[in-house]
Amino acid sequence: MRLGILTGGGDVPGLNACIKAAVMRATDEGHEVVGIKRGWWGLLSYNPDDPDSYRRCVTALDRQAVRTIDRTGGTFLHTSRTNPSKIKAIDAPDFLRDPQWASADEWHDFTPHVLKVIAALRLDGLLPIGGDDTLSYGARLHQEGVPVVAIPKTMDNDVYGTDYCIGFSTAVTRSVEFIHQLRTNAGSHERIAVIELFGRNSGETSLIAAYLAGVDRALISEVPFDPEKLARLIMDDKHANPSNYAMLTISEGAQMIGGQIVEFGEADAYGHKKLGGIGAYTGEALKTLTGEHIIYQQVAYLMRSGAPDSLDLMVAVNYAMMATTLAVNRAFGRMVSLRNGMYTNVPINVISQGKKRVDVEELYDVEQYRPKVRYVESKPMFLY
Repeated sequence: MRLGILTGGGDVPGLNACIKAAVMRATDEGHEVVGIKRGWWGLLSYNPDDPDSYRRCVTALDRQAVRTIDRTGGTFLHTSRTNPSKIKAIDAPDFLRDPQWASADEWHDFTPHVLKVIAALRLDGLLPIGGDDTLSYGARLHQEGVPVVAIPKTMDNDVYGTDYCIGFSTAVTRSVEFIHQLRTNAGSHERIAVIELFGRNSGETSLIAAYLAGVDRALISEVPFDPEKLARLIMDDKHANPSNYAMLTISEGAQMIGGQIVEFGEADAYGHKKLGGIGAYTGEALKTLTGEHIIYQQVAYLMRSGAPDSLDLMVAVNYAMMATTLAVNRAFGRMVSLRNGMYTNVPINVISQGKKRVDVEELYDVEQYRPKVRYVESKPMFLY
């Protein structure tokens, strides 16, 4: 068989380990693997009539090529947020542009071209590694008849159909480390620290990081908050602390009651604008309401930087082994997953059947703006 593997969306620790394990597993059994560069961009931008485009879009993967890549984080195949089913005319590769298009801003679906490229590359199977956006296009290709096995990754841990995505454990680990390090600054200056963490639709990183680091308050994407009430609560926390400081985490997708998500820039092909800044707004509101000095810190990309922790390494390798096994056995149209602590696989179209959010009733105190975990028996390892 000839398998293609790609990584799309935001990078997370564990991607390189996943790629390496898949290549090792496949090549040990005599199969061939090629890497598609920059996610779906590689299939969109490859021109079968231009031999030079192969080098820009595709790379051969063998044991030597991947021998050391698992020692670092990120993805050596690079990544993008390209959605070939929704490309602006102005962003289309030159060889695909039509001079008769009415507007540079009109959208086009280049899936027919992607299907031709997959045939030209003689791919017998495709292993996309990504979040719900990247994998939703993988599901589209499966509907078009492409043999696909999906591998979920995202530090938000919000891909529907699996309890765990590659990158989440390291993101929480990094967040807890930085929260504890910021205590020295907050305590020394007797301030309120507002720590903004990634999390668009799901507040799990804010919730779990706050839970594990013992943070005073945690604002999550699922529950709009009242800044005046928050100010009262956080001042109570500050006065109750012998070192006279307080800390709160906030998801980048959180919003004030009656407000809206803080986003900016142009929406990408999946309809998402850039997020970030709600922590700054919240910090300014707290400063105005309390008169206290604020430390505002976006942890952001640091959450998903560096090498994976041991849990992400374990899951990345095992997901790769499972996905490759499914592919070589021609069991396509599946997504590898963890459910109830067990490795398994689910139909790839499960991705689009729901949204994975924090179970507010079970895990969050909406009145106190903090984690509320009372019973953990029978819950997933990360409670979510």
